[in-house]
Amino acid sequence: MNYVYETHLHTVEASACGKVPGKDYITYMQDLGYAGIIVTDHFFNGNSRVPKDLPWEDRVEQYCSGFAHAYAAAAGTDFTVMFGIEYNFDGDEFLLYGVDKKWLLSNPHIMDQTRAEVYATVHEGGGIMIQAHPYRERDYLSAIHLTPDVCDGAEVYNAANPDYQNALAFEYAAERDFRMSAGSDIHYFNPKALGGMMFDHPITSIREFKNAFLNREGIPVCMRDLTAEDRHFVPVSEYPELLKTEEKPTLPVIWH
Repeated sequence: MNYVYETHLHTVEASACGKVPGKDYITYMQDLGYAGIIVTDHFFNGNSRVPKDLPWEDRVEQYCSGFAHAYAAAAGTDFTVMFGIEYNFDGDEFLLYGVDKKWLLSNPHIMDQTRAEVYATVHEGGGIMIQAHPYRERDYLSAIHLTPDVCDGAEVYNAANPDYQNALAFEYAAERDFRMSAGSDIHYFNPKALGGMMFDHPITSIREFKNAFLNREGIPVCMRDLTAEDRHFVPVSEYPELLKTEEKPTLPVIWH
């Protein structure tokens, strides 16, 4: 039996671009075939809904509320709800797994740290840092920032990105033998496509997910067409257009 986990999800409670309350994701994601989700709302230096003028403790409380509501809604079921963070620097964003609310409360200084410093602080807290959608291009971005020395892997399939941007991410990760992840980057119901990580065993906590990922367990998968009658998750590796492309980035690429 296979178990698929959403690794990249936003709630209305903490992400300014989120459209769905945390509690409402549970049944919806179960019906799509997921065994669990990782809530990764935009942090304060990204597209956050949390007011900037609150005390740090209150900001963290609101930030974690989307996860908390999802976790409470899944209580008593076998659906796993896990906590994560999407952390922004200069348009380059990272998914942090393995750190928690207590870690956030204890580390307000992360807002002033460099990429390398955040990476070290995350590791000291028992977490990992994966670069999300490395080759993403949007009209509000001025460059692509790549940081091969300060990440534990790369998101090679992001359901919200065009195929060529995902293929560029896959090539980038494959050339460096990076650990690979996939996710939907879901903000609302009924997106066009989905992504996730598939395991041959259940994952019951973010620590288990982190350890499995570090051990290179799990397969990046996607569901390309949610309207298909026979919809199911398929390994990203089975789609040639997601593995290699002749298209080049239109934004300048800055290496760190």
